[in-house]
Amino acid sequence: MGQQEKVSTSLAGAVSEGISASLAAVDAELDRRYPGDPGTRQPVHTVYVPGNVFDAGTIRSWGDQALAALDEHAPDAASFAAVLGLSDDLAEDVYGRVRAKLEREPVEDLRVDFEDGYAGQDEDQDAARAARLISEAYAHGTAAPYMGIRMKCMESAVRDRGIRTTDVFLTGLLENGGLPDGLVLTLPKVTYPEQVSAFVRLLEAFEKAHGLDEGRLGFEIQIETSQSILATDGTAAVARMIGASEGRATGLHYGTFDYSACLGVSAAYQASDHPAADHAKAIMQVAAAGTGVRVSDGSTNVLPVGSTEHVHEAWRLHYGLTRRALARAYYQGWDMHPGHIPTRYAAVFAFYREGFETAAKRLSAYANHAGGDVMDEPATAKALASYLLRGLQCGALDTAEVDALTGMTRADLDRFAAPRRGDLTVTTDR
Repeated sequence: MGQQEKVSTSLAGAVSEGISASLAAVDAELDRRYPGDPGTRQPVHTVYVPGNVFDAGTIRSWGDQALAALDEHAPDAASFAAVLGLSDDLAEDVYGRVRAKLEREPVEDLRVDFEDGYAGQDEDQDAARAARLISEAYAHGTAAPYMGIRMKCMESAVRDRGIRTTDVFLTGLLENGGLPDGLVLTLPKVTYPEQVSAFVRLLEAFEKAHGLDEGRLGFEIQIETSQSILATDGTAAVARMIGASEGRATGLHYGTFDYSACLGVSAAYQASDHPAADHAKAIMQVAAAGTGVRVSDGSTNVLPVGSTEHVHEAWRLHYGLTRRALARAYYQGWDMHPGHIPTRYAAVFAFYREGFETAAKRLSAYANHAGGDVMDEPATAKALASYLLRGLQCGALDTAEVDALTGMTRADLDRFAAPRRGDLTVTTDR
């Protein structure tokens, strides 16, 4: 070792202690408001099925209809790749994974809809039936990883109906075995943070009535109105909504068509890649960053039905919109028709498989201080690990291949993806 340098200071320890004391409230606020990503699985999509249509066979039916669409309009990897522009080295792998996914787990997240899509005559009965069927699906192992309902909003005209449907549904779950771990509630058409607060009070009352742990019930907030983005005082209302949820908000879901219509966008131009949509989602993304609340893109209403030519056009549109969303870090979206889910999974799988080798090698080099042609920082290492974990969770990547290229266990990836605040230096077990 070389000569040790003399280390001198000029400030008394009381200075550092005083600064820390002055920032104690800020430290606590950071921990409360920005806990970071929860580290749980985020579904790649949400499927909406009207409450009067949903039945015990819905999930399997969506998978079977999606497989039938492939059989009719793209019966092999080459034809599917030609439609979507997949490279030769990805075609077989992506096509095989898509078919396997449709057979094994066609829907990752399903919402029984009691709002815009609902056309039933007896909402009480349909909500009770949804609770029973969802409970049975989880009991029998046929459920999607995430399931729940979208109730009516908190506006005065439908508020009582939305409250009652929520009560009927949640009570039905408890009567049929309890609240499943994958339960998700979606509150639509929020315009003011006070509506979020009101929904929190509703869930608190339900938890208290049944002796549930406080905070057991969370929910997603749908961003479908201009007021949810920009409040009358010019502030970002969506940020205040996250605060008003008191830690219960799990997601912000962009509503393509309601939001576009609210801004006066003509029907022909209402799409998730419209500049108005990009503006709204960018604000949602910034407001949610670090809070543990995730952002979901919207949907396309162009359905892949009819002639093969039209199906291929709709598939290309949906695939392109999904890839665009993924590149912008919107890892979830809505799918409105069984014909959409082949291209949902194709886009997701291609996204992760295209970047897999580079991401794995960069993360391995960072973890092992090996250097390389890219100088990554701790925050980038976190993003690389999150990318690999998302690929594993949806089925785009396999554990063995990720382990082989990174030299890391799943626990290692989890630690890189969700480090403690102020500690992004992580070493592997190996």
